[in-house]
Amino acid sequence: MYERLSAPQASRGCLDPATLRAIDEACRAAPPRAGVENPEKVSIEELRELLRTSLEQADERLARRFWDGEDVVQLVRARAWVVEQLLLLAWHRLVPGLESLCLIAVGGFGRGELHPHSDVDLLILLDDSLANDPPAEPLESFIQLLWDAGFYLGHSVRTVGECVEEARDDVSTATTLMECRLLDGPDSLFLQLERSLDPTALWPADAFFEAKFEEQQERHARFHETAYNLEPNIKEGPGGLRDIQMIGWVAKRHFGAQTLHGLVEHGFLTENEHTDLVNAQSFLWRVRFALHRLAGRAEDRLLFDFQRDIAQRFGYSDSEYSLGVEKFMQAYYRTVMQLERLNERLLQLFQEALLFTGEEPIRPLGDEFQVRHGFLETRDEGVFLRRPAALMEMFLQLARHEDLRGVTASTIRLVRDNLYLVDDAFRADPTVSDFFLDLLRQPEGVYTQLQRMNRYGLLAEFIPAFGNIVGRMQYDLFHVYTVDQHTLFVVRNLRRFAYGKYRERFPHVQSVFQRIARPELLYLAALFHDIAKGRGGDHSELGAVDAREFCDKLEIDTGDAEMIAWLVQQHLLMSRTAQRKDLTDPAVIQEFAGIVGNTRYLDYLYLLTVADIAATNPKLWNSWKNGLLWDLYLQAGAALRRGLDNPMKRATAIRETRSGALSRLLRREVSPAAIRKIWRTLPENAFLRLTVDQLVWATSEVLRSPDPELQIAVRGVQPHGVSELLVCVPDTEGLFASITSVLDDMGLNVMAARILTTKNGRSFDLFQLMDQHNRVLNQQDTAELIQRLEAATATDEVRPPAQRAIPRRLKHFITGPSIRFEDRPDGLGTRLELECNDQPGLLSQVATTLSRLGVQVHDARIATFGERVEDTFMVSDRDNQPLTREARQTLADEIRKSLEKD
Repeated sequence: MYERLSAPQASRGCLDPATLRAIDEACRAAPPRAGVENPEKVSIEELRELLRTSLEQADERLARRFWDGEDVVQLVRARAWVVEQLLLLAWHRLVPGLESLCLIAVGGFGRGELHPHSDVDLLILLDDSLANDPPAEPLESFIQLLWDAGFYLGHSVRTVGECVEEARDDVSTATTLMECRLLDGPDSLFLQLERSLDPTALWPADAFFEAKFEEQQERHARFHETAYNLEPNIKEGPGGLRDIQMIGWVAKRHFGAQTLHGLVEHGFLTENEHTDLVNAQSFLWRVRFALHRLAGRAEDRLLFDFQRDIAQRFGYSDSEYSLGVEKFMQAYYRTVMQLERLNERLLQLFQEALLFTGEEPIRPLGDEFQVRHGFLETRDEGVFLRRPAALMEMFLQLARHEDLRGVTASTIRLVRDNLYLVDDAFRADPTVSDFFLDLLRQPEGVYTQLQRMNRYGLLAEFIPAFGNIVGRMQYDLFHVYTVDQHTLFVVRNLRRFAYGKYRERFPHVQSVFQRIARPELLYLAALFHDIAKGRGGDHSELGAVDAREFCDKLEIDTGDAEMIAWLVQQHLLMSRTAQRKDLTDPAVIQEFAGIVGNTRYLDYLYLLTVADIAATNPKLWNSWKNGLLWDLYLQAGAALRRGLDNPMKRATAIRETRSGALSRLLRREVSPAAIRKIWRTLPENAFLRLTVDQLVWATSEVLRSPDPELQIAVRGVQPHGVSELLVCVPDTEGLFASITSVLDDMGLNVMAARILTTKNGRSFDLFQLMDQHNRVLNQQDTAELIQRLEAATATDEVRPPAQRAIPRRLKHFITGPSIRFEDRPDGLGTRLELECNDQPGLLSQVATTLSRLGVQVHDARIATFGERVEDTFMVSDRDNQPLTREARQTLADEIRKSLEKD
């Protein structure tokens, strides 16, 4: 008796009548089970074409019904049914009359579930009599036919003994075989396999659970313990389909449950939880079905290539403050968060049932809680009803006792069931506020418990504005996590600063952290800094209002509350100043210091800024950004200590740079006459825009160069983690464009550029660079760069801009550029701000346009934020005058044209 799938209702219409007749005829033409020759049997070529067209026809019809909104569960099962009929047709035609082997469905196919491009997993089970002499030719023909017909196969050929051996050694194989289903062959052989795979002998329940739990932990670690990535894996990531399967496997192994509803029958799930689980699985199945159809392959990554299309097809539309794709992704992230919660709770229940079977003394913990097997639990089910404040106290107790392993599943469920108690009265309760503030003051566990509060839903209920950002994504390449996850990662970074972790990555933060008196104020600012995302308006301004209102409920000083609100309002100030403005300009430092106001605010803002950048995208933080922020921190600190009414004068800054550089060069026994000879040719602002270290190095390189006309040098600069390039050659129109073309062509990242022209007509340009991996250039790249630049600068011909294909991810974020102009207050030129999509060769394209229009570049600051760049250029006309209104318009039009060409 075969365990074939019954035809689900959704299978009707998968194949048209003509195809069904052809299959029937092919089945009748197949040899009978006894192996008698049938002269009417169809040819292999005809059979292959029949299988191919039947599968394609079924897939197209199922796809149309899917996009029309038909239940995906029925469609997935219908496809499994169709595939099974076609497989059996091929099996009976090519492997006739062999009573010593079975065709068995395993994995997802064994469960009767197949998405459009899922693998069809098969086990061909051999009787021991065939172990040494398997029917290789018919089996190879069968497998080859299916591959040629377009089936995605995962198959193995084993005896019962080999299956047992593989299952004993590998829990994944054991799991796959747990879901085996007989398609064709002798019942006796299949039953022999089932008996041999008796789980009590191979994988006892506790060992099976521990192995699968460890497997899940390793899998989650590959995705950085979060499902909230920009392009999440809906199958393998935390909260994905594999987590649902994990629950099902353990339930089947422990209870023999064939469906997830078996968990309800055994008291591990409530009916409502089961409904949530089934609905979440159905949502992920819809996403996966759509992904497979749009990608044309077995794609389980929710790539940018498909997010907008799926969102539109699923009915998510743009609104004033949110894109349709952002709404769809928020629904996705909230679904996987819900699955994470269920997965955690069920695995905790399994752990308690399977691993903690012995008696252990219960240890009291305060008035409302106790510890059992190392896990915190309530003393009775009425604790939260009797005293709602205990909902917050629970997380404080967990932070105070870091040795606790977690929370019992029954208590997790109690928290979820009692969240309705978190109302305005709860939020205004001083006891609750004290518990929360005390949690933030704990020496350990702050991030862990805030993360747990978010996972259990309490954080969103306690701070309603936080609920708006749970699962909210921003459709860009800059923010790689959802807003709530990013926010908690900021807190995690701040906690790491307190511990002094990752000192190589964050070399200055611990010393600053040790100077702040109240770290809990910093954590509060972190919680609110992005809380107003997605509400329209300036999220910094709106978040500051939220922060003030929340702080009014806490027992903190008015001054502290004002600082928290200020930090939220100004949390982007330091990053924008450091990355977009010229930190060698005393006016920039003075303006920044004036906004900050005092060194206490500066300390808090510095720590929040570093934590924020590093939590936005792990790839964004590097030595360059570390150096920029630290330079700004030191200079602003000096300005604040000097007094805001006593700003550093331009002449003083120039004098200090000259004096410091001269002193260092003289210590190196460099001739004073030689130094004066070079410095006399430099414009005065060279001593303002170059640091002492840069001036010393550039002067030394020019003096030691054997070629007085061509002086190109590269060095690595620590701790900034960049390479500096000096180009001192005869100045020509278009030189900047030619240099940037070489840099773009080599894939180097330009972080900043100082473009100076000497009084005797030579360039004195200094670029700060990183390679494609945000590192200092290696020796090979350095030698190649110098060689290329020597060739490019040896001619007056302007080198054309670099041309490279736009990477896949960037193609989905193409928008028009924003171009702004502003004359410098000192009348020494025009500030050009360009915001646009990043693309290969961007800098050299802009530089070429500037050169063609006769616009001179004096300085450049390059800042990249995911798919967006925000570049700032100090420019002038050929006479070093600010650009006229007409010149600005022409330049803006030409830059747009140059960027639109790609």
